[in-house]
Amino acid sequence: MITEPLLSNPKGGIRALFFIIANEALERLASFGLSTNMIMYLTREYGMDAASGAQILFLYSAAGNFMPIIGAFLADTYVGRYPMIGFGCITSLLHALVGSNRLDSHLSEDRSATRFQPGMVLLWLTTIIPEARVPSCQINGRCNNDATAPQLLFLYFCLGLMSIGAGGIRSCSLAFGADQLRKRDSLKYAGILESFFSWYYVVSSASVFISMTCLVYIQDALGWKVGFGVPVVLMILSTLSFFLASPIYVKPKAKANWLIGFARVLVASIRKRRIELCSQNPDELYHHRKGSALVVPSERIRFLNRACVIKNPEEDLMPDGRASDPWCLCTVDQVEELKALIKVIPIWSTGMLVSVNVCQNSFLLLQASTMNRHITSKFEIPAGSFYAFLLLSSTIWIALYDRVIIPLASKIRGKPTRLSLKQKIGLGILVSAASMAVLAIIERVRRETAIREGISDNPDAAMHMSAMWLLPFYFLLGFSEAMNGVGQNEFFYTELPKSMSSVASNLFSIGLSAASLVASFIVSVVRGFISGENQESWVSGNITKGHYDYYYWLLASLGFATFIYYLACSKAYGPCKGGQGGIAGDLDISETT
Repeated sequence: MITEPLLSNPKGGIRALFFIIANEALERLASFGLSTNMIMYLTREYGMDAASGAQILFLYSAAGNFMPIIGAFLADTYVGRYPMIGFGCITSLLHALVGSNRLDSHLSEDRSATRFQPGMVLLWLTTIIPEARVPSCQINGRCNNDATAPQLLFLYFCLGLMSIGAGGIRSCSLAFGADQLRKRDSLKYAGILESFFSWYYVVSSASVFISMTCLVYIQDALGWKVGFGVPVVLMILSTLSFFLASPIYVKPKAKANWLIGFARVLVASIRKRRIELCSQNPDELYHHRKGSALVVPSERIRFLNRACVIKNPEEDLMPDGRASDPWCLCTVDQVEELKALIKVIPIWSTGMLVSVNVCQNSFLLLQASTMNRHITSKFEIPAGSFYAFLLLSSTIWIALYDRVIIPLASKIRGKPTRLSLKQKIGLGILVSAASMAVLAIIERVRRETAIREGISDNPDAAMHMSAMWLLPFYFLLGFSEAMNGVGQNEFFYTELPKSMSSVASNLFSIGLSAASLVASFIVSVVRGFISGENQESWVSGNITKGHYDYYYWLLASLGFATFIYYLACSKAYGPCKGGQGGIAGDLDISETT
């Protein structure tokens, strides 16, 4: 059995993987358990309107998706992965409850009480301490006053610490787990490494699903104190599970990061901008790694080629062949890696625009909260749990595509057949736009039903229209995620060099972060230009008095425009790498033999 040497080894191995996966799973349970239902907490406990609450959550989502990029850079370059995950655990949770008694008596008078109370515990305290929320919100669930500046600052501080903590954990968990097996015999332990990746994603997805169902149900049934307290307990368990296994972890030291290499190429190109480039230069004028197949840079984005030009071999190179100044002379590989990244950015931007539609969960939750969510006379699905249908839909579509559609299509055609990556991305973009059109139609029906039932003046009133009408939207958006999301990740891994696998793994997260900022900008524009004294905003705090159907039609229009933009980007990108990526050209069926 291959598990014996792993278990007998004092460092790393399967034992360490169990603790790392448990840490990640519990952290996701806790963080998504808080964020899924957050729009309801902001509107009911802080008196925010729907648009303001959504904008805060857009920014929180942007920070949560961008912080792992910073965490990965710091871990790889300076501090190492183990300290970064440990920092993330403590920041997300709690280091010390210093001054909580003083905060209980008067939050706004002693801000120093909050200084040493990071993350989830602080957010949980807002449910316990009346001074942390708007008091009038507790009267019949309606707010007569706005939140004060100290209350909002405390809320933003909590959300900010949670984003920083999540960035520390999620940026390194997967790579840190792989570190536990990195120095093993590749043939003997490849299966274990592959199993770790599979179980990591399965457990992470299952944790998100449980948080969107069970934890949201607890918040709705037992209130915010218990509902936010459970994630705190889970985060405590997450932190303990990580630190208990500290003696058995393999802890690689930090080393140079790919971002440093990109910076060096840009700096070297600028410093040598006056060099005349000639395509007829002999090979020896370019600096390249020993044994590298790349000895001459490509002709695209030729300005960057200056970074690898050797002006004076005696001054530019050391006796062992390395560059004497890496900020003035780079290798051809470094130059081509940056070019590859620049080349995929237009395709990446289309995925970022599609992710804007995925960021609309806050508004969808408000829609579901006004609809009939009863499955039986006694059981009602929490509004915050409806987003779990997106996870279910995308999972089902991925399984159907891989296990049913592809084998069936190959059998019909009599040869192995599958969609190219470009085709999957384009199809996902188109279906995403269609899903927003479907959602606009559903919202129009919901709004007309609410007006007809005479409850348009009460944003909290429930109508007789079933919330199951939202399922077609989740069904289509799940298909879009299965095609575009998976297709983009695979596209980045296929098109970027193997040395840039860490870049490829982070591009999609950067897209989600940018999408949240774009979504916030769109809401700001809609609120600023489509509202007035006698005109209700499309994204009004009263969802029935507003025109969310118009807002969704706007997103649908942007989605169809993104599809046209994608076609142009796909054509400009040119031919793609073949092989296992399944790319046979622009929007053609790929056939493999």
